[in-house]
Amino acid sequence: MRDFKAARAPEPNAKWLKLRVRLLFGLFLMLLGVAFGRAVQLQVFEQEKLRGMAQDQYVRHIEIPARRGDIFDRRGTPLAQSVEVDSIWVDPSMLPDVKAASRALAKALKMDPDELGARLARARRFAWVKRQARPAEVAAVKALALPGVGFSKEPKRFYPQRELGAHVVGTVGMDGRGLEGLELAFHDELSGQNSSTSGFRDAKGRKLLVQGALDPLQRQGAAVTLTLDRHIQYVAEKALSRAVEDARAVAGMAVVLDPRTGELLAVANHPRFNPNTPESSTRSGMRNRAALDTFEPGSTLKSFVVATALEEKAITADSLFFCENGAWRVGRHTINDTHSYGWLAPQGILQVSSNICMAKIAQALGREKFVKGYQAFGFAERTGLSLPGEGRGVLPFPKAEVSLATQSFGQGMTATAVQIASAYGALANDGVLMRPYLVSKVVDPDGVVLLENRPTELRRAVSAKVARQVVGMLESVVVKGGTATKAAMEDYRVAGKTGTAQKADPVARGYSDKRIASFVGVVPAESPRAVILVVVDEPKTDVYGGTVAAPAFKEIATAAMAHLAVPPSRTVAPEVAVAAVSPAPAAAKPGAKASGVARTALADAVTETPEPGTVRVPDLQGAVGREAVVKLLAAALEPQVLGSGRVVSQTPPAGSLVEKGARVTLELAARQ
Repeated sequence: MRDFKAARAPEPNAKWLKLRVRLLFGLFLMLLGVAFGRAVQLQVFEQEKLRGMAQDQYVRHIEIPARRGDIFDRRGTPLAQSVEVDSIWVDPSMLPDVKAASRALAKALKMDPDELGARLARARRFAWVKRQARPAEVAAVKALALPGVGFSKEPKRFYPQRELGAHVVGTVGMDGRGLEGLELAFHDELSGQNSSTSGFRDAKGRKLLVQGALDPLQRQGAAVTLTLDRHIQYVAEKALSRAVEDARAVAGMAVVLDPRTGELLAVANHPRFNPNTPESSTRSGMRNRAALDTFEPGSTLKSFVVATALEEKAITADSLFFCENGAWRVGRHTINDTHSYGWLAPQGILQVSSNICMAKIAQALGREKFVKGYQAFGFAERTGLSLPGEGRGVLPFPKAEVSLATQSFGQGMTATAVQIASAYGALANDGVLMRPYLVSKVVDPDGVVLLENRPTELRRAVSAKVARQVVGMLESVVVKGGTATKAAMEDYRVAGKTGTAQKADPVARGYSDKRIASFVGVVPAESPRAVILVVVDEPKTDVYGGTVAAPAFKEIATAAMAHLAVPPSRTVAPEVAVAAVSPAPAAAKPGAKASGVARTALADAVTETPEPGTVRVPDLQGAVGREAVVKLLAAALEPQVLGSGRVVSQTPPAGSLVEKGARVTLELAARQ
């Protein structure tokens, strides 16, 4: 039978079907080739790139800040330490209601809700809420159970002794960088090296540490040991604060130095501040005035003029100088003493602190030797305490006769408190000047000593014989007839010197009515163990160093001698009378009150003597108009009156030297 189906011609649709199958197969084959090629590209050529991108999704390098090194006193008492505390942060994108969360966090942390809300609104994925929070604050935030809130451990600087030695130790900022004092000076050594480690994070972005804890030594900064003694520092700060407050002064400084080694046992400043809460103190209140600030010392420098003159054989211990009965003209100026004295030997000059006779000793010494003498004792050069901004002081060459005179009693030149204490340390150390230092050693956590200071001799300022001679003379200052009887101690011999200096007025280019009162003492005088300097800035109750600063010295010295276990002096020096060959009149003998209005110690130490044809403008402040006019006419001056009532200002100012007949303008105003 014939198969009609087989003999039928193929339909056109079957032909196109085969073609479509082939085309579809080719298309799939091409797509498979593209996919294979892309896979080869990703797995072979872009393998490292993709692996890094993947790790960025779940692997994080965690920065672990270093633990700042500790600071200790000489006996190992910690003055500064670092502790791990929690800092609070938040991912604002995970908060359902940013404003509500801000109010809740601000209430728990006692913060400003508006400020915190604005900060969270600006951030996208991370914002600090509060760094270095207290444990109670951390617990309060955890109790809120807010999503997106996290806690990170950060090292926080802690000062266990609070105000004690704060000006020396200094402070650090929130980021752990040193801002003041030794924290700034030794920041690199204290800060150590930050560490980093790898860790995973989960789907919520929380960090999961996968490596073991790092060796604490790798994160620890070096330890700094100071020469300060905690007990002596405490006594010095308390005594200084009491002296400043009793005198209603603006500030004060105290330095205790071991003259044999140059170690600073105490460096105190007032006002004090707590470095744990630096925001409650002003920048000036945190300044270490004793080491950084310079000032005109006043009569405490007379000891070095006498020592240099004895060393250069310009004078002897028996040389006599006439003190001109209280007033001595030098050129157009007049040098004044607080009391009238006749003939005095060097010991008497130091005992009563005569400016006139000290100026005559400087003249006998000569300008060049005078300046070299001050330089030999370390003035006008930095002591090298490793503190940033340490003062150097200024010692101008005294070209004029009056400059030589004023510099002989410590005016017209500047120095720091540490420089003065160090210079007296040279006298107490048989004439050898030691380098003062604060830092004993700096040690790495592994025990490697990075820095170690040892007693260092700088130079011999004067011979041992002269040094002992001057210290013996200074014992007369604290006995009856001297200027610092309040510094005398029952069980120890004391040698010291008072100072009352005028403060310069940079605006008027002269001296103001403000004073700096000071006393520096050496104890025990026969075998010195401590040099103690107390400076009171702008006292209001009294301006004399023997009254304002000497009691604080005695308080510090009493505690220091007991703490250092110094045996009492074998013999207490007898009272030494003033070596006056030609005594002053009875009404003007040492210790007696001067007739008329008593002069301030150095307020009128140097006055300008009017030239012929000149007159000094009287002080008319507060006088009624008619009275002021009468006084001006009596002084041969022409008055010009503005307003009515009492005088509130005058030009030229009171005390100015003007020609006779000059016009003086008075501004008057009625009392309100």
